[in-house]
Amino acid sequence: MNVTFTGKTVIVTGAAHGFGRAISRAFAERGADVWACDVVDDELRETEQLCRAAGGACHAMRTDVRDRGEVDACVAKAAAASGHVDILVNNAGGVLGQVGRPLEEITPDEWRIIFDVNVTGAFYCAQAVAPGMKAARGGRIVNISSGAGLGISLTGIQAYASAKAAQIGLTRQLAHELGPWGITVNNVAPGFVRSNPTTERQWESYGEEGQRALVDRIALKRLGTADDIAYGVLFFASEYADWITGQVLAIDGGK
Repeated sequence: MNVTFTGKTVIVTGAAHGFGRAISRAFAERGADVWACDVVDDELRETEQLCRAAGGACHAMRTDVRDRGEVDACVAKAAAASGHVDILVNNAGGVLGQVGRPLEEITPDEWRIIFDVNVTGAFYCAQAVAPGMKAARGGRIVNISSGAGLGISLTGIQAYASAKAAQIGLTRQLAHELGPWGITVNNVAPGFVRSNPTTERQWESYGEEGQRALVDRIALKRLGTADDIAYGVLFFASEYADWITGQVLAIDGGK
């Protein structure tokens, strides 16, 4: 199966490191014109350089997905450069430095900020690309949730598990709303992958015994990589997924 994206314009949010960087590079290597968005400027520039070093086209653009104005500006700039946005990957999210604490200790702001970046940001980005995709009678939106959205969060962060479950619900709803225009909306739910500073700290916190227990619960008995997640995104964005929408693909090594 030879997947290429020559002539396609792709926006990837949360592209500074981890899954977003791997997804950006995977599209760039396959001919896409990638717009990499994040709020971490230095690492975002590194993503841009890595994509270009791999022979691809990539444009770094600082964008806070919680800000509708910044989202609109990013989408408008990408569309103006090529005339269209073909693929949106909503990868921005995470726990924003929070750790698991008892329910009664969580403040309204701590709850809200995780929803803002994981759910509201995906909603804003989908809103921004929808008119152009409708006009083109086609497009791909791929949301990156988490195994926490299908079950429980290993971190114990209530807002994270809830936000990722909400994002999966948004995926299914948008799939039905946008389907008449040939726009597919799907979701990749990664298992635990050591892909960024947050997951590295989480991994270290388990200790040797906890690390062994986590791996033992995986059918394939090993952790995955950011590239494993990127490959699932490539499939949903490709022509091979033309008749697939509203679906959640768990990429977790088997649970």
